Amino acid sequence: MIALDWNRQKVHIEVQWVGRQELQSDNRHPLIIFLHEGLGSVSAWGDFPERLCRQLNIAGLAYSRPGYGQSTPRAADEHWQPDYLHRQAKEVLPLVLEASGVDLKSRSVFLLGHSDGASIALIHAAMSPTQLSGIVLMAPHIFVEDVTIDGVERAREAYLTTRLRERLSRHHRDPDSAFWGWNRIWLDPRFRSWSIAHEIGAITCPVFAMQGLQDEYATMAQLHGIAQRLPQTRLLEIAECGHAPHRDQPDMVCAAIQDFILSIDQ
Repeated sequence: MIALDWNRQKVHIEVQWVGRQELQSDNRHPLIIFLHEGLGSVSAWGDFPERLCRQLNIAGLAYSRPGYGQSTPRAADEHWQPDYLHRQAKEVLPLVLEASGVDLKSRSVFLLGHSDGASIALIHAAMSPTQLSGIVLMAPHIFVEDVTIDGVERAREAYLTTRLRERLSRHHRDPDSAFWGWNRIWLDPRFRSWSIAHEIGAITCPVFAMQGLQDEYATMAQLHGIAQRLPQTRLLEIAECGHAPHRDQPDMVCAAIQDFILSIDQ
């Protein structure tokens, strides 16, 4: 755990280093920062971060955002606002990096984000375009689609009527904090116009964006919108894959990310 002063309070953030322990603070070697999805956490990644970093022979850092995992839960009366992803990218992520001793100016750092985490990676890369070695995006969102809202509505119904809450409790000490924080803002009418399409053009680092062809939360318009604005983007459209490429096609995803990072960090 690390302690941060954020949102006018002291919050504790669950962090986990993965990969080669001796390389965690070695600035001569690259580092991957893992940014989880809208219902994710450190544990919800499964063995993916460890597997990828072992395969690359490097270190990685995963953390649970406020409201998730074992981090400080969201207060019952705290409602996330339409700028919540921007606040995570511009406020929380820099604080986590600082508290963890990660200096973007002296080390090769890659951001790897899934879904909400991919949007956070894009926002952060746009605000510090010269400080990252690259970003890896899995099922990113750059604007809100009807299919996304449909998926979030189905998730709400599942949370109320199935064992979804029980399953989430394996990864969050307060599953209501994680679920309702995410669900309510995505279904808030004010969030319908959310978009970062106009911001990401400032990104200059290499970009690798992937998405499953059966993604239940988005269409390929997300990937194509990124590539249209960022010509340095490498795209991967994955067959037989839904919203979580690292779970549905782990071998392909690990191999593709390894190829991307090694092509840059040589």
